[in-house]
Amino acid sequence: MTGHPQPPDAPLGSIRAAPEPMIEPAAPAPARADDVRRHNLALVVQHVAERGTVSRAELARLTRLTKGTVSAHVQELLRLGLLVELGVQPAGRIGRPHNALALNGERHCGIGLEINVDYLAVSVADLLNRVHYHRVDAVDNRDVPPARVLDRAARLVRHALEAAARDGFVPAGVAAAVPGTIDQEHGLLLVAPNLAWRDVNVVAELRERLLPLALPVLVDNEANLAALGELWLGVGTTCGDFVHVSGEIGVGGGVVVGGALFRGARGLAGEIGHVVVDPNGDECLCGGRGCLERVAGQEAILQAAGLPSTSTTRLGAAGNAMHRLVERLEQGDERSLAAVRHAGEALGLALAGVVNLLDPDAIVLGGTYAALVPWLEAPLNATFERQVVGARGRTVPVLQSALGPDAAVRGAAGWIVQRVLAAPDSVAV
Repeated sequence: MTGHPQPPDAPLGSIRAAPEPMIEPAAPAPARADDVRRHNLALVVQHVAERGTVSRAELARLTRLTKGTVSAHVQELLRLGLLVELGVQPAGRIGRPHNALALNGERHCGIGLEINVDYLAVSVADLLNRVHYHRVDAVDNRDVPPARVLDRAARLVRHALEAAARDGFVPAGVAAAVPGTIDQEHGLLLVAPNLAWRDVNVVAELRERLLPLALPVLVDNEANLAALGELWLGVGTTCGDFVHVSGEIGVGGGVVVGGALFRGARGLAGEIGHVVVDPNGDECLCGGRGCLERVAGQEAILQAAGLPSTSTTRLGAAGNAMHRLVERLEQGDERSLAAVRHAGEALGLALAGVVNLLDPDAIVLGGTYAALVPWLEAPLNATFERQVVGARGRTVPVLQSALGPDAAVRGAAGWIVQRVLAAPDSVAV
């Protein structure tokens, strides 16, 4: 039986449990030399990444490592192909010329893959996050067995790997963005309502299809990776804490707090598409009723505008449904304007609750919402004015994503790049 201190209002004469002997907490294990080396390697390469170019002397000052330690780590990073020397650079007004170091953008790359409802996308990015290969295949994946979709996705990754090899790149891994809830520990997609997938081990399936290559394979929710893409490469670099909302056939959200993704207790934070905005609305594929994506998702907007919603809807080739919607909006078509205004009001209602709960610095609209910002902004702001506590006198800016519908696949490739910078000695030489 565990003993507890007697509460202050215990009656006189009550029996007290004998206090248990205090147990000294176990001392932390000492850091191993290899762990220290890996940590400091990552420290050096991340400082180079943050500053673009830097000298060894500056690295010693920034990292507080000795010059000898910095020099040894720099030599290893040069050997791994992660850094390059730019040659002697002129000094400023004070100091000597120095041999500048920079990230090597010509050696290692990350492969990003996106599996979405009506398209597949792949992107190859170097350590500077420059895109060297990008491809989007418009294909309707609804009612298609997961194995067939994953076959297509693996072929797309192989095309990307071939393009990377032609440019002399060594791939550091593949990250897949998928429109569903993820068990990251096991690489398992738990459920993707709009694809009708359940319990699909995306990591294992892709690894098998990419054999004999033994690349690391990762998977995450596409809205999470879109938010990270915006954080690393888009407007999120400067807007503080933000909520990124991806408008596709489904509607997803990613919450960035303190420069990191907020995942929640079970990794499921950000499912804004299933916030109820109309309790009497249409049934959602998730089993609920009146979810945001049933009112403000792509299909709902296109149907309300009188446009086909079953064909590929992603902004891409000219002439598809989303392009036609934007054209009609620009021409002032009243039915299209009313459809987007209604979606904006529903989106504003859901986001007002998010703003009241989280108080972010900004809302970022991504996916195909990015193209609709000029028409979504007014109903969103009007709803915020009514619904957000303390809205008068303060604003929550609604920003247009810099990456638009490419945010998730760019974020996926960027995730691999970030992992290289965090564990630089894990790359193949």
